Amino acid sequence: MIFKSFAARSETVAPVNFKTETGTDLEKARHLLEAGEVVAIPTETVYGLAANALDPDAVVKIYEAKQRPRFNPLIIHLPDWNAVARYAVDIPPEAELLARHFTPGPLTFLLKKSDLIPDLVTAGSPKVAVRIPSHPLTHELLTKLDFPLSAPSANPFGYVSPTTAQHVFESLGGSIPYILDGGPCQVGVESTIVDFENGQIIVRRKGGTSLQAMTEVLGKKPILKTAVEDHPVAPGQLKSHYATTTPLHVGDIAELAVEFRNKKICIIAFGNNAAGLNAFKVFQLSESGNTEEAAKNLFSTMRQADRCGAEVIIAGWLPETGLGPAINDRLRRARTQG
Repeated sequence: MIFKSFAARSETVAPVNFKTETGTDLEKARHLLEAGEVVAIPTETVYGLAANALDPDAVVKIYEAKQRPRFNPLIIHLPDWNAVARYAVDIPPEAELLARHFTPGPLTFLLKKSDLIPDLVTAGSPKVAVRIPSHPLTHELLTKLDFPLSAPSANPFGYVSPTTAQHVFESLGGSIPYILDGGPCQVGVESTIVDFENGQIIVRRKGGTSLQAMTEVLGKKPILKTAVEDHPVAPGQLKSHYATTTPLHVGDIAELAVEFRNKKICIIAFGNNAAGLNAFKVFQLSESGNTEEAAKNLFSTMRQADRCGAEVIIAGWLPETGLGPAINDRLRRARTQG
């Protein structure tokens, strides 16, 4: 498959070293990963940039391709929950309970790491982030490997996460050898990250598994500790992340439309919250006001908005129900600071 590259965009991209190929060849992906290379892989959340999690030299290539700070930890991906015991120790019963209900799927567990996991993967933390993705192509790939895959989002550090193979190629084409194309991601925002400390269940990042669903399974509401960090204990906690190049402002969408009325405005709408507002472009997350549909469309819509020629992007906060909190978290981190 041939994609058009947008490597000349204003976000920083890694040096061009490869003629990037895209396809569905699992054996090619396996061979490259076993050779210590990086491969973009599909998951139900976003596309990941994968490498052998047990090989520090391979993991370094992830950081180089993304230009990602090395104090930002990575998630490792495994084919099933049974494999977790090899790479994590002292797994709490609450993690086992959540795993029975939500794996495979968009839930990541912060667990005490075994000695097999390099410190580079965890950024020196004694805990490792573990996930069992549900995408069938990546699941099959993981069953063919005898090592887990470290795989942050397959985009330059800080930019909007990719939800299609096209998105990956636009930003990383030429800097990685292969993109495993599994079609559009079905969830569209990253996984929820849950931690376990002193008998407490802590959500470190809101994501594709809702707090309501976890509360129903656990019988109690997890504690939220998702504050942005300069030196994060879990992936996705940096203060500025998912950012567009075009300034993005989030708040009361009608007030923002008035504030920026003298500029070419692009609106990221949800339901009817942009009704009656004048704009250069309007992109809809979900006409019906469905937060799951909005999550699936979020990063793709942000990329469209960033390229539409507007001077300013505005968006409103979503309801704090369903996947609304996860979407609001991404918008909060992506918005223009100051």
